Amino acid sequence: MKLAAKKRRAALGIVLAALIGGALAAGGLFAGSSKASTNAAPRPTTAPSISGTAQEGQTLTGDKGRWSDDPNDYNFVWMRCNRHGRSCNNIAAATEASYRLTSADVGSTLRFKVQARNRHGSTDTSSAPTAVVAAASTPTPPVPPTGTGCPAGNGNVQAADVSLPARLIIDQQQANPSVVTRSTTQIVLRYHVTDTCGQSVGGALVYVTATPFNQLSIPGEQPTGPDGWAQVTLQPLAGFPVSPKQQLIALFVRARKQGENALAGISTRRLFSLRVSQTG
Repeated sequence: MKLAAKKRRAALGIVLAALIGGALAAGGLFAGSSKASTNAAPRPTTAPSISGTAQEGQTLTGDKGRWSDDPNDYNFVWMRCNRHGRSCNNIAAATEASYRLTSADVGSTLRFKVQARNRHGSTDTSSAPTAVVAAASTPTPPVPPTGTGCPAGNGNVQAADVSLPARLIIDQQQANPSVVTRSTTQIVLRYHVTDTCGQSVGGALVYVTATPFNQLSIPGEQPTGPDGWAQVTLQPLAGFPVSPKQQLIALFVRARKQGENALAGISTRRLFSLRVSQTG
């Protein structure tokens, strides 16, 4: 009986050994438990690529692509090539993943070259070329359409050069102090004047009066400077405040072209206000 049992165990061992050996030979049993070394340098499975606009002043970004055989180090370099993506030369110091295009690149194409390394060696490959690099675009200053009444260009202008159908516009008020109290002795107001084409207007005459009347002094017309700003100074009068509950002073502001009727031509009018605090 003991001899028969020994024979059965020996036979079973032979069968198991055969099964394990066959599975190992077929790569089935224990597959993935250890990674076989290929002893090979990295190989690209997806080529490097470039994103961004090929225009002077724009920044291109390189992608290293995908690699096999476990690279553990990458080196980058940007190359300047001819219009057809050939005759490429490395660009000095351009060794980062991004590159800002300069005037030297205009008329050329660029490639992004990647070197991948592992302990078995290194491999170089490069991206497809970019489009031909264009020169930086120069913004064209807006020119008012013919017949607007505005002077040409987009800089500051003089009121004498503005004509109908253009009009003056009072677009900003600055006040110091911004809140008028019983202790206020003077109020400095600044107004900015443009034309309907958005150009700051110098030489326009600005007039300010407060309502109800007899609250603030009424200064004479003041001209705007070359930057379109005019400054006027007002003093509180005996009529201020008009009531214990007053919260605002209304300001009537007008801008006109010298020599024109205040109610005609390119003149303009606008209401502003000042806050009033009777606790100050």
